[in-house]
Amino acid sequence: MSGEGDQNPTTGAVPSVAVTPTGAVPAQPTSNTAVPPASAAAPTPANTPAPPPSFIERNRTLLIIGGLILLAIVIGFGLGRIGRNSGKDQNRLLLYGNVDLREVDLSFNDSERIAEVLVQEGAKVTRGQVLARLDTSRLKPEAASAEAEVDAQQAVVEKFHHGSRPQEIAQAQANVASAKADEINARQQWTRLMALTQLSSGRAISEQDLESAKDTMDSAQAHLQVAEKSLDLSIVGPRKEDVAQAEAQLRGSKAQLELLRQQLGDSELIAPSDAVVRTRLLEPGDMASPQKPVLNLALLDPKWVRAYVAETDLGRIHAGMKASISSDSFPGQSFPGWVGFIASVAEFTPKSVETVELRSSLVYEIRVFVQDPQDDMRLGMPATVQLEMDPGARNKP
Repeated sequence: MSGEGDQNPTTGAVPSVAVTPTGAVPAQPTSNTAVPPASAAAPTPANTPAPPPSFIERNRTLLIIGGLILLAIVIGFGLGRIGRNSGKDQNRLLLYGNVDLREVDLSFNDSERIAEVLVQEGAKVTRGQVLARLDTSRLKPEAASAEAEVDAQQAVVEKFHHGSRPQEIAQAQANVASAKADEINARQQWTRLMALTQLSSGRAISEQDLESAKDTMDSAQAHLQVAEKSLDLSIVGPRKEDVAQAEAQLRGSKAQLELLRQQLGDSELIAPSDAVVRTRLLEPGDMASPQKPVLNLALLDPKWVRAYVAETDLGRIHAGMKASISSDSFPGQSFPGWVGFIASVAEFTPKSVETVELRSSLVYEIRVFVQDPQDDMRLGMPATVQLEMDPGARNKP
């Protein structure tokens, strides 16, 4: 009688025991039953569940439908884009850029303390308007002194130009007559003394009296000559060199006065054009200098849109071409303009340029000037430029 651990007398192998789902032990194989190889797969019971299907198997139909829809969208977008590009090439050219304008940093010409600043940020100013003032408490007295010096020197020059007055000539003539009378009197006195000396053999008149009379006569003759020369000068007038010297001194005085007046004028900061105040950089009490701006202004005119055009479209535009400018900030509104500048040198596309289509690496900058009397478009605002193509401005084959 053999048990579960008995060996098969034919093969010498211990038979395996398979347990059924109910727990019953199946009949052992006979001696002539061959043992299946170990590599053979065991049969799957009929009631063992199959593995669940994968995500791709479950959604294969949906994926196929989605792919077809995506392909149709891509094809439709490409066809529509081709149609739009074809229409644009024939009729118009769209460019994208930003609004640009000129800015001015205003500073005083002289170094002085600021007395007042008359405008605030955002204020619109007009050409010639006073925006700020410097302290002129020390400059005004200097200008007044220079003006008085000019007046004095002007009188000297006019005196030289007018020459001697008739009264001065008459006075000179009277001096000549007086000097001549003195000379005659002194000469006659000396003559009488000489005659007495000869009659008395030198005993009536002393030698000292004779010398004194001789000196008096010589002095009277010299005075007469001086009076006559003075009369000649009065009649002839001043020398040309003296007049030129006086005129040169007058010009120097006037130049100094003009400089001080210019400094007084420069003490007021004037708006160079119609503009908008962007920034107040200095305040009353600050020390101004030519190197320190006081105000930053944004000029209202000219104003343009800086855009970039590809080399393939360069031949289709020209200076003076009319344009229409629009912005997202003003839907349904367009601003008239014209092409005012086309760069002659190509450059790489700036990173700030955004368009709806790819463009070549090298582009040309253009400036489309815009008419914006109400100052609606601001600095840096994105804008769209539409250029209507002229038939004669299209690319030639």
